[in-house]
Order: sequence, then C-alpha cells, then structure tokens
Amino acid sequence: MSETEYSPSSRPTKFRCDFGIAETIGQVIIWILLSIVTLGLALFVFPYYFNKVVLNRTEILDAGGRAIGKLDCQFNLGASIGHMIIWIILILVTFGIAAFFYAYRILRVLLNDTRIVYY
Repeated sequence: MSETEYSPSSRPTKFRCDFGIAETIGQVIIWILLSIVTLGLALFVFPYYFNKVVLNRTEILDAGGRAIGKLDCQFNLGASIGHMIIWIILILVTFGIAAFFYAYRILRVLLNDTRIVYY
C-alpha cells in the first residue's frame, strides 16, 4: 500500500462538532456588544470568527466513531484584511447584493486556512 492510500479502517468517515448552545449564546452576546461599540463594523468580521469557532470545535471520527483528529482553522484577521476591505467596498457599491456572495467567499477563505490535526 502506498503512502497516499489508506486502509478502510483508518479513513475519516464524519465530523462531530461540540459547539453547544451555551457557547452560542456567549458568542452572540459578545458580538452584539461589539457591534454596538463599533457601530456595526464588527458585523463584517463576525462571519469569519463565528465560523472559525465552529470549525475549531469540530473533530474527525473514524469508521468506529472514535475521534482521530480535529480541525484547526488558523485564520487571522491580519492575513485577510485586504479580502475584507474589498468585500466591504463591493457590498456598499452593489447596495448589499454582494453580501450574498461574501458569505460563501468567507467559507472558502476559512476552509483554505484550516488543517487537520491528527491525535
């Protein structure tokens, strides 16, 4: 068997996310406060960090349901500030229509900055 092939027993079969309701409520409260303090500007950053928190709370399970690794999203705002500024301008110029595309592009950016860390 070559290095790129896996036996069926070692293949990841699904994800399990342990992001609970209490954490969700805490995140919502924090982001509401940040949005008020920043007069809504925090809402452009919110989708990045909300999705990052969910990704980082996700484990990879093997065929037997045992955790064999986790997702590690290494996104930081500094690396993507240009991405965010361009999309803010596009959203303003298109009177909000670009926001629908922005949501999908955020996921692409986050997934490209995510790796699997095996236990």
